[in-house]
Amino acid sequence: MPETMRAVEISEPGGPAVLKVVARPLPRPGYGQILIRVGWAGVNRPDALQRAGLYRPPAGASDLPGLEAAGEVAALGPGVSGLSVGDRVCALLPGGGYAEYVATPAAHALPVPAGMSMRDAACLPETFFTVWSNVFERGGLRAGERFLVHGGSSGIGTAAIQLARQFGARVFATAGSGEKCAACLRLGAERAIDYREEDFVEILRARGGADLILDMVGGDYLPRNVKALADDGRLVQIAFLQGAKVELNFSQVMMRRLTITGSTLRPQSDLAKARITAALRAEVWPLLGAGRIAPLVDSEFDLADAAAAHARMESSGHIGKIVLRVA
Repeated sequence: MPETMRAVEISEPGGPAVLKVVARPLPRPGYGQILIRVGWAGVNRPDALQRAGLYRPPAGASDLPGLEAAGEVAALGPGVSGLSVGDRVCALLPGGGYAEYVATPAAHALPVPAGMSMRDAACLPETFFTVWSNVFERGGLRAGERFLVHGGSSGIGTAAIQLARQFGARVFATAGSGEKCAACLRLGAERAIDYREEDFVEILRARGGADLILDMVGGDYLPRNVKALADDGRLVQIAFLQGAKVELNFSQVMMRRLTITGSTLRPQSDLAKARITAALRAEVWPLLGAGRIAPLVDSEFDLADAAAAHARMESSGHIGKIVLRVA
C-alpha cells in the first residue's frame, strides 16, 4: 500500500469551495478496526455542517468529512475476526470517508449486498443506520400505523419510505415539488404532500393523524407536527434545518399522551452502533439482497469535485443520494 493517499479536507470553515484535495498519510487500523480501500463515499448533510464549522467531529475521529463508504478491506487491525483482506464492505464511519483509505470499527461494517454495485452500497450505512434506529427502534413503527416522513425525497426520506412500506406501515411523505412527490409515490408512499401547496397537518388529521412522524426540519414544524399526530403518537426529531428552538404548548403533549424524542447517530458509542449494525444485518440486508428495496442515487461526482457535490446537496434539488467516486 502507498504511504500517502488523496483526501478532501476542510481548509477552513465556510462554503463548498473550502473543500480541498490534499495528500494525507494512510490511517492505520487500531484494535478492532479495519482499513478500507474506498471505492465510493456517500455525501450527507452532517458533512456540510462540519464543513461550515457547525458540527465538530467527536474526540478521536478523523477531521476529514465523510460518514459512510464502500470499498475493499485493505488491512485488519488487531482483534478483528470474521473479515478478510479483499472483502467487499460498506461501513458507517466516524469520519474520513472523503479519502482513498479510511479506518473504522469492524463491527460497523456490513457486506455489500448481493448483486449491488459498490456505488449503491456507499449510499447505505449513514442512511439506513439513521432510519432503522430512529423509525423502528426509537419510534417503534408497527405494521398498519400511519407514518409521516418529512423530506421524503432526501436520502433519509427515500430509505424511510421503502423500509416503512416493507414492514407494513401506511406511508405519507412531504416534499417540495411535484417531481419530488412523484418520486415518493413511486417508492411506496400512499400520499405525497407538496408542502409548498398543501398543509400536511390537515391531510394527516383527516386520516386520523400520524402514529409516527420522522422530522429533520425543526423550527415551526414542531408545533405543526404535534397537531398532526394521532393520540398516543410519537415524534422523532433527527435534525433542525429550520432551527432548534421553538415555543410549544405542552398541554397537548400531556392530554393526548404524545411522545417527543430524537437522536443523532455520530456521537453514539461504538457498542451502540455495533448493535444497530447487527439489527440491519438481520432485518434489512436480506431485503437489499433480494432487491426489494434499494438506494435511490441522484448524482455522482469525482472525489476532486466534492465541492460541486456539496453545492448540489445544498441546492435541495436532489432526489435521493449523492455519492463521490473515489477509486
